[in-house]
Amino acid sequence: MPVFVPQDGFKDGLWSSVFHSVNAFNNAGFSLYSDNLIGYIGSPLINFTIGGLIIFGGIGYQVIMEMYLWLRDRFYKSPICTVFSLNFKVVTSTTAVLLILGTIAFFGMEYNNPETLGTLNFAQKVMAAWFQSVTTRTAGFNTIDIGKMSETALFLTIALMFVGASPGSTGGGIKTTTFRILFSCTAAVLEGKEQVQCYQRQIPIALILKTISVVFGSLIVVIVSATLVELANPELEFMQVLFEAVSAFGTVGLSTGITAKVSAIGKLILIATMYIGRVGVLLLMSVAVGDPKPTTFKYPEESLLVG
Repeated sequence: MPVFVPQDGFKDGLWSSVFHSVNAFNNAGFSLYSDNLIGYIGSPLINFTIGGLIIFGGIGYQVIMEMYLWLRDRFYKSPICTVFSLNFKVVTSTTAVLLILGTIAFFGMEYNNPETLGTLNFAQKVMAAWFQSVTTRTAGFNTIDIGKMSETALFLTIALMFVGASPGSTGGGIKTTTFRILFSCTAAVLEGKEQVQCYQRQIPIALILKTISVVFGSLIVVIVSATLVELANPELEFMQVLFEAVSAFGTVGLSTGITAKVSAIGKLILIATMYIGRVGVLLLMSVAVGDPKPTTFKYPEESLLVG
């Protein structure tokens, strides 16, 4: 309100404050301003308030509840303290690492780009890079012109959008826990381990298989969506089309500015991609395949070459 009310008046400023706050927490990304939040790139209050709401909305309700219970126990000095779950540890640590690495990467890639961060002072560059790292996690707000970013930064944005938020949150993507399990699987193979561990806990095989299914299914959806949209709109650059497809799948809402140029068929494909991304790949696949049939026998194991 201290930003919007002096600018738009009390009534419109209050409405704008509520609207953007709700949008930020729900990772919707809709803005009442034609340039989204580009006009507030130098406002610490907007950047950190909206960014904080995006993070809280994206970490999931279970994590928020665990955090609340832990703070409550500490405040009332309860003899029984809340113990954080593995989900809490994985979500918070992975989110923090992705935010920090994303900020550093955007800062370095766009530092000298006059269309994005180049004209800002050092503090504003750091803040804008941080906000970009936050908002790519399915939020959809932007304080810089996405269409004028370098292709390297666009590709990084695609990767962060694909990972997305966390389970049980208001965001989309394959989720931070899925990404972390894949990372732990890779680390286990490189260390010669036969079990996948995370924070001194063993990850069940069933969860690993589900993780692989989510990533593989999500990649198929994005590839098919981007290919079909490009075929329907051959005049558009493929990097921009891929960006649009991943943004749709992750229900992010960011765009390089080509959405209005996409044909009606292309828009229908993006709508379907958004629906699949929001409902979930595995859920739709299970509906299509049907309930699994129980079996009373097992096939013999046999090894094969991989990689």
